[in-house]
Amino acid sequence: MLKRTKGRTLNKIRRFFSVLGPGLTTGAADDDPSGIATYSQTGAQFGYGQLWTALYMLPFMAAVQEACARIGLVTGKGLAAVVKEHYSKKVLYAVVSLVVIANTINIGADIGAMASAAQLLFPVSFIVLTLSFTAVILILEIFTSYNVYSRILKWLALALLAYPITAFIVDQPWGTVLRASVVPHFEWNFAFLFIITGVLGTTISPYMFFWEASQEVEEQKKANLTREKNLKINWRHIHKMRLDNNSGMIISEITTWCILLVGATVLHNSGVRDVNTAADAAKALEPLVHSFPNAGYLSKLIFSIGIIGLGLLAVPVLSGSAAYAVSEAFNWESGLNLKLRKAYGFYGVIIIATLIGLIINFIGIDPVKALVYAAVLNGVAAVPLLFLIAKIAASEKIMGEFKSGWLSKILLWFTFIAMGAAAIAMFFTLGQ
Repeated sequence: MLKRTKGRTLNKIRRFFSVLGPGLTTGAADDDPSGIATYSQTGAQFGYGQLWTALYMLPFMAAVQEACARIGLVTGKGLAAVVKEHYSKKVLYAVVSLVVIANTINIGADIGAMASAAQLLFPVSFIVLTLSFTAVILILEIFTSYNVYSRILKWLALALLAYPITAFIVDQPWGTVLRASVVPHFEWNFAFLFIITGVLGTTISPYMFFWEASQEVEEQKKANLTREKNLKINWRHIHKMRLDNNSGMIISEITTWCILLVGATVLHNSGVRDVNTAADAAKALEPLVHSFPNAGYLSKLIFSIGIIGLGLLAVPVLSGSAAYAVSEAFNWESGLNLKLRKAYGFYGVIIIATLIGLIINFIGIDPVKALVYAAVLNGVAAVPLLFLIAKIAASEKIMGEFKSGWLSKILLWFTFIAMGAAAIAMFFTLGQ
């Protein structure tokens, strides 16, 4: 009897992990180097003052990504293809331009951060490291099959564990922490609004919208759920998608909260109020290994592994989502399941976006600061895209019986208003 119960439990666990896919990958990619830098800077600069954002962003982040995934799952098309079918060319080109520009800048920031993190361990030139990381990413993305690559992405998500472990090793003022996690705190000044726009932008990002929608289409192809086979999507598929999506978003926001908390406790409370370099950010993980010899080096090692691992995860997501958007706009063959010779345009966008991102690192922008600026840019670019996503997801013409319900509509429109207000307030206080 015990053996049978144990077997059933193991089967349930296996089924749960088999469901995880685009949602988990998207959630993990959300805590990319740009996210780590932004959350670390937020904790260092404002202490526990923005800890509440992790809790309050979760339902909105989950709702936005659920809508994107549902659009891809129900229509069998990525976001750009849906926009092309139902909106004007001006809207289509504006949408595609927004995601390509934002993603390319983010790619550059992430590659630079990976190189800076690696320099903490190896005395190798920045140029050599950026070129090496770019080559590795392109080779993996272009020449590895989607099935293999998706498994690689899932394993790279484990790099996020360093921050939750550190958060609970450090002696925390838990009463203060729990209160700050629940009670919102605001400051009407440019610095506060700039960084909160970055927090919103690196959490609810344009690249995530396009990536998860397109990956649901990829998953359909993999599972043979195509329109050509006349197999219709039903509520069972929607429920599986939601389990995957919500799991990824919950994991992402728990990690966000832990990074904010570690930045506040370790950096802010020690007098570090500005994260200028990779070495500054690495100090947040020193409590994890403080009792070991060479604790400073070990913290840099753990930080570097996290940044590099998550960079390898995030850069392909960024370039891939840009490639899906452009390919869908121009009716090119697209998909990571395709070989290079069958999707030259799709992989061409991946290569060009990644190489332009690489070049951005040689124009004199500090890699760590670039990560925060990229997050803020995402926060601004997400606003018009959220408007379109809310309209599409609620459309009975496009979504049929799977259109947004009242809760999804409320969450999506509130997200649009909140992110729009944060961006406007940031610009309003710019000269103050």
